[in-house]
Amino acid sequence: MNNQDNIERADWIVPELGFEAETERLRRMIAEWITGVKPEMADALQWQFLSGSKYFRPLTVFCCAEAIEAGPIDDRTIRGAMSLELFHNMTLVVDDILDRSDERRGKASMHHKFGELKALMTSGYMVAEAYRMVKYDPAIIELLSELMTRLGAAEVKQWDERCKPLGVEDWRALAREDTGSMFEVAACLGDPTGQLRKFGQLIGILYHACDDVSDVRGTSALGGGGDEDVRDGILTLPAALAIRDPYVAEMFADPNESNYDDLATAFRAVLPEAEAELDKIVDAAIGEAEANSEDPTKLIGLVALTRNLGRE
Repeated sequence: MNNQDNIERADWIVPELGFEAETERLRRMIAEWITGVKPEMADALQWQFLSGSKYFRPLTVFCCAEAIEAGPIDDRTIRGAMSLELFHNMTLVVDDILDRSDERRGKASMHHKFGELKALMTSGYMVAEAYRMVKYDPAIIELLSELMTRLGAAEVKQWDERCKPLGVEDWRALAREDTGSMFEVAACLGDPTGQLRKFGQLIGILYHACDDVSDVRGTSALGGGGDEDVRDGILTLPAALAIRDPYVAEMFADPNESNYDDLATAFRAVLPEAEAELDKIVDAAIGEAEANSEDPTKLIGLVALTRNLGRE
């Protein structure tokens, strides 16, 4: 059985959005790429990419492309989506190292399986390969460069602001530069005019928020469910809401084994407020979709799909 057969399908993608053919093309492009990578990286890359993917960022690319111009998704767009998927997987590898997460997508994380050195070098290899794939396309290179700059700054900012009693607006600013930047680029890869950039940003913020809520609930819709954010004092949406209480803010400033459970309880208590914030983002994203596309049906479907991830 070859790599193309091994890569798992994103079967959870709702049929109403379609793009099965485009997803299949993407999967096969990834499989073909893996067969030609440096042998020193091959096993780690197979481990990372053969574990299945939501392909949520490529799906965003495809939705935005179709919303702007009906018709088949061209090879340039598929190639851009693949380069973004490599960037995304780089962030997963780095995040798992920073979070000391031993598991990703129901199996050992890359650094846990192969060691930190190999994981770090492989994550850099993914970025280099992503650029190589689009080396003759300056517009995509510019978007990927913007993404790398914003992601790096956001990661440092998030780490520097651990355990600080910040608010929802601070959380929103962080989410905009972290996950939001990835989805902004996804939207621009699908819509080179950039008119759906704000829509992409809002989808990214919504995804980030759903991830935060999913982690507090302990659900696995977005691959989370761990206690790392509580342990590390990361400003999630539930944390930003809960630490308005001075007692919770005091615990958040010094998270330790004696207060983990109390922090988790406080975060769960504000989930209804977090849900209300998610619904506000949903309304804003739908507004952007309706204002900036001839047929927003797929975009609105993408918003609904994203929102439902926070409910599972």
